[in-house]
Amino acid sequence: MFDRLSAYAPHALAVLRIITALLFIEHGTQKLFGWPVPAMGPTEGLMLIAGILELVGGVLILVGFLTRPVAFVLCGFMAVAYFMGHAPMGFWPVANMGDAAILFCFVFGYMVFAGPGAWSVDRR
Repeated sequence: MFDRLSAYAPHALAVLRIITALLFIEHGTQKLFGWPVPAMGPTEGLMLIAGILELVGGVLILVGFLTRPVAFVLCGFMAVAYFMGHAPMGFWPVANMGDAAILFCFVFGYMVFAGPGAWSVDRR
């Protein structure tokens, strides 16, 4: 019964890619432009680099351009972000507010292997 759903896997992957990118872009616009809510602290140094990666990388993932290499970079970026910014605040991701970083890391890691799915520049 569920085997018929496999035909829609590229479309489901595209939806995952697009929604993930929109959420990721939001983190970049927060750091760079203070929108939709102001950043928690000053955006300088590593936070500025993080904002640029989140915004530019997020847009590239959103449109599905260079998806695999960009996802590879963002996967590593999120792993570093977790271990530098979240893990020192405690062991449990829910307590150190790192659950989003972990989820982004693994979704981007999946995209490295799965590609962009349907509706992407890479597929054209």
